[in-house]
Amino acid sequence: MSAPPTPSRPTVTEREARQVAEAAREQDWRKPSFAKELFLGRFRLDLLHPHPLPADEDVQRGEEFLAKLRDFCETKIDGAVIERDARIPDDVITGLKELGAFGMKIDTKYGGLGLTQVYYNKALALVGSASPAIGALLSAHQSIGVPQPLKMFGTQEQKDTFLPRCARTDISAFLLTEPDVGSDPARLATAAVRDGDDYVLDGVKLWTTNGVVADLLVVMARVPKSEGAEGGEGGITAFVVEAASEGITVENRNAFMGLRGLENGVTRFHRVRVPAANRIGPEGAGLKIALTTLNTGRLSLPAMCVGAGKWCLKIAREWSAVREQWGKPVALHEAVGSKISFIAATTFALEAVLDLSSQMADEDRNDIRIEAALAKLYGSEMACLMADELVQIRGGRGFETAASLEARGERAVPAEQILRDLRINRIFEGSTEIMHLLIAREAVDAHLSVAGDLIDPDKTLSDKARAGAQAGVFYAKWLPKLVAGPGQLPRSYADFHPSGHRDLSGHLRYVERTARKLARSTFYAMSRWQGRMETKQGFLGRIVDIGAELFAMSAACVRAEHLRTKDDHGREAYQLADAFCRQSRIRVEELFGRLWSNTDDLDRKVVKGVLGGAYEWLEQGVVDPSGDGPWIADATPGAGTKENVRRAIG
Repeated sequence: MSAPPTPSRPTVTEREARQVAEAAREQDWRKPSFAKELFLGRFRLDLLHPHPLPADEDVQRGEEFLAKLRDFCETKIDGAVIERDARIPDDVITGLKELGAFGMKIDTKYGGLGLTQVYYNKALALVGSASPAIGALLSAHQSIGVPQPLKMFGTQEQKDTFLPRCARTDISAFLLTEPDVGSDPARLATAAVRDGDDYVLDGVKLWTTNGVVADLLVVMARVPKSEGAEGGEGGITAFVVEAASEGITVENRNAFMGLRGLENGVTRFHRVRVPAANRIGPEGAGLKIALTTLNTGRLSLPAMCVGAGKWCLKIAREWSAVREQWGKPVALHEAVGSKISFIAATTFALEAVLDLSSQMADEDRNDIRIEAALAKLYGSEMACLMADELVQIRGGRGFETAASLEARGERAVPAEQILRDLRINRIFEGSTEIMHLLIAREAVDAHLSVAGDLIDPDKTLSDKARAGAQAGVFYAKWLPKLVAGPGQLPRSYADFHPSGHRDLSGHLRYVERTARKLARSTFYAMSRWQGRMETKQGFLGRIVDIGAELFAMSAACVRAEHLRTKDDHGREAYQLADAFCRQSRIRVEELFGRLWSNTDDLDRKVVKGVLGGAYEWLEQGVVDPSGDGPWIADATPGAGTKENVRRAIG
């Protein structure tokens, strides 16, 4: 049977692309959100404190699995071999399947382990410390692959069919990105055309993590709107696709600067028939499904960043105690000691952010879309800084590979590898730049809800008049509340200054005051730039970074108090939280200074000059070692001409 014609690649304007992204957002806030309130200048500590706790049975089940996983990591996983061969051995993957690691988040009724988000993240941190490539394999399979979207949006029949396979035998992958489509899904070109009881897929997907070894794929494709009584709405749609289907070719296994064992490829679809029963949700819901899945799925990346921070701290401690310079251990030299303090305090704060966000996700009492995004953004940025500092502490040995160190008789410490492996986290599942815009959009949601029509050039005068009246009522109530608050009262948050411990109450008062200052700054910027606000990406990025620091400070204080009440290293936790908050406050003040004193305008002029060729003379005096070829590979739909490099495991 011949396939229907494939639609051509869509051409969209910037405004149309924004409209597609906006339509895919969760529009409503049905549950409270600490981070949303924070950006509005309201410090809702009651949403975090007392620290939420998991149920006893969840703890027991989680700890039992972690014990088995730790034994597996210590006896069956050789990270050096994976790094050397750029491949996870099949027997390791098979062993992880038998252990149940591929079904950690899948309900027990489908054969999974039914772990909470908290213990799933602890497991990822553990296995990711043994091999970041394995952490990525398990995370991509469960956080964004088939299990998570089916759990949230699948039919009962789909869950019964696919979840048992994902829990024990099958590996899944998530396919959204294309050679010419990154964070702008409005230009998605892969097509799915309805043909009877099937859809016919045509297109090319890039950077398909797990795609080389996957058995099941979640594929995002554009469905054309159809006419008639049974016509579909069309739009970007999600499908579960059998990876062994006729017409699917894995054309390349990609190689990267880090995560050398990552099974990431280029996948071509040519007239691939997919049963309509495999469609997840209605037509046009694919992007919303993807974004909603990521709201919680993003927590897997900071989990592995926490694991990396713990390892960096261990190596920094052990190395700095034995390495002597000028008559004493390097750790006792202030220049090195400040780096160790940064790693220790930041690791404590990252774990606080992760555990708090994860427990809130498990309880489902709060809307954590901003918290999860902040955890991903902050975790990925700070982990890279910690790894870079570890390399610096190790000196020349930090730049040397573990294999080279071992060959000349020293401990094989893969410091340079962790730096390379972590670097992708600033790009995975939304780059830092995209995360800034995504979080900023949510942070100003309340303003756009009441005053958006005022700055929308397409709205009529009557629309603007109604919006003006709405905005007047909202701001008349909201703005006065930004003038004063508990942060100005010296005895506020007294619970965080117990006898015999460091005083954390002052840090929480700082967070409360600073949240109001942040909200005032945002309001001033919207008043100043109005419709141009969305173009001020440098400003928005700094606003988000300030919010991330305030969230991390809050989480660190809440975690320290929680550990104190449990008599679990409470004194040390208070000290780490105090150190982190003091370091964070310095960063916050610098960010506030850069809100209004920066080179953003000058940078835009320089960029125009660079793109216009005004500075080409500056590029003279070097040779370009790059090879020939197009900047973006051809992704024209059609039959594959390359060898299929897909390989099945087990």
